[in-house]
Amino acid sequence: MTDDNRAKNEIIKENSRLLRGTIAEGLADVVTGAISEDDSQLTKFHGTYLQDDRDVRHERAKKKLEKAYSFMIRVRLPGGVTTSKQWLALDAIAGTYANHTLRLTTRQTFQFHGVIKSNMKRTMQAINAALLDTLAACGDVNRNVLATGNPYLSKVHAAAHKFAVDVSQHLLPQTGAYHEIWLDGEQVSDQSGPAKKEEEPIYGTHYLPRKFKIVIAVPPSNDVDIFAHDLGYIAIVENGKLVGYNVTIGGGMGMTHGEPDTFPRTADVLGFCTPEQAVAVAEKVLTVQRDWGNRTSRKRARLKYTVEDRGLDAYRSEVEKRLGYELGKPRPYEFTSTGDVIGWAQGTDKKWHLTLFVENGRIKDIPGWSLRTALREIAELHPGGFIVTANQNVIIANVTAKTKAKVEAILKEHGIAIGTALSGIRRNSMACVALPTCGLALAESERYLPELLTALEGSLDKAGLKDDEIVIRMTGCPNGCARPYLAEIGLVGRNPGLYNLYLGAAFNGERLNKLYAEDVDEGRIV
Repeated sequence: MTDDNRAKNEIIKENSRLLRGTIAEGLADVVTGAISEDDSQLTKFHGTYLQDDRDVRHERAKKKLEKAYSFMIRVRLPGGVTTSKQWLALDAIAGTYANHTLRLTTRQTFQFHGVIKSNMKRTMQAINAALLDTLAACGDVNRNVLATGNPYLSKVHAAAHKFAVDVSQHLLPQTGAYHEIWLDGEQVSDQSGPAKKEEEPIYGTHYLPRKFKIVIAVPPSNDVDIFAHDLGYIAIVENGKLVGYNVTIGGGMGMTHGEPDTFPRTADVLGFCTPEQAVAVAEKVLTVQRDWGNRTSRKRARLKYTVEDRGLDAYRSEVEKRLGYELGKPRPYEFTSTGDVIGWAQGTDKKWHLTLFVENGRIKDIPGWSLRTALREIAELHPGGFIVTANQNVIIANVTAKTKAKVEAILKEHGIAIGTALSGIRRNSMACVALPTCGLALAESERYLPELLTALEGSLDKAGLKDDEIVIRMTGCPNGCARPYLAEIGLVGRNPGLYNLYLGAAFNGERLNKLYAEDVDEGRIV
């Protein structure tokens, strides 16, 4: 493959000196709030995206000012678990360096928005001080690994979470660029050539063709939407014991409007592996994609297209060849739903866990609803920790019977509803960030979905369906970050105020929806 037909990002990665580029120099440049285009591709591997405030873009252009640049920073948090101390640290970072909000994502982690360039290193160092990092939270590598919501519910759930942490660590890039640039670590490279005494044993100098996403599900809950991801593990439990995983490959949500060779796809079941084999299976599935994936067109570079083009049997054969053994036959399983069960649940250790609905994952304070303050106060009195779910919600974990009433009192004081006070469709709603910070957004999403839900709730109430669990998801573009193609009602931004309407996905996440109508406005949606 020559430089002429490779995607531009492939050349950027090759010349980056293992993800260094000129990021350090760009951060030191005080003339602009941005960094170079090439470096903005590399910083994704470090867990951050260059963005600008699109609400003021036109006004600033008229005044001949550069865009209002800032950075989004995403934390790597396999399985979504944080301690209470870490929660307080992240809350402080949001107030000191970001836009005073925490954004929970559909991949069980936190995003900070509105971090200006001069605060980037301080923010990264504050995250590091909380014993967290952002390496590989974005970029053409294995991203944040998801695991079924609450590891404290049972030993099987705990094992799934441990596996998420283990596989995340195993597939983490080995470059020293992250520590060198952000944490003032020892410089192990120079501008004249490749990093010295450094290598990427799994990824190589070109990393992967595109992002790679891994999830672990414990049936009957499919809260991680296992069929939407490159690689999935379905826990197989026999007599209360985890005996292994059914392995799935080839799922993915992204597509491009008007390009029929791009499409969402649900994953196929590849085979069965034991818990002891699971990390090795992940590595081999990933390295086959590294070697077989499309590096000429990024729109066709995800694993789903490799499986679609090469075939599942061929992919399985290559994985088994690299493993040195055959995968087992898939075992029976059953999923019932993709949503979180909002409210209190008790684990096998008799401790309580409260799943709170967080509208579109945005933790903030507004008049009459001070969720950020409430969670901060709970973290200060409660040492049990928190869990971010794949549905953008939060679990207050390991609450003792003695503390339970105090937690409820704090939430009530700050206007936070518990349990079924919300409609069924709202409890099962998700939206991506979209405008004003996402550069890809074609329409509103997070800022608009709550308003649309209010209108829909009126119609559902009249039909006697207000309490029915209905999955609705909205994205501002077709990339599918909120997994709209697996929603019973999916809304995908096409133009400002207009959406493609998709209907009919399975409630348990096993079937894609279908395009019902294009370019619909709110009147037609409702």
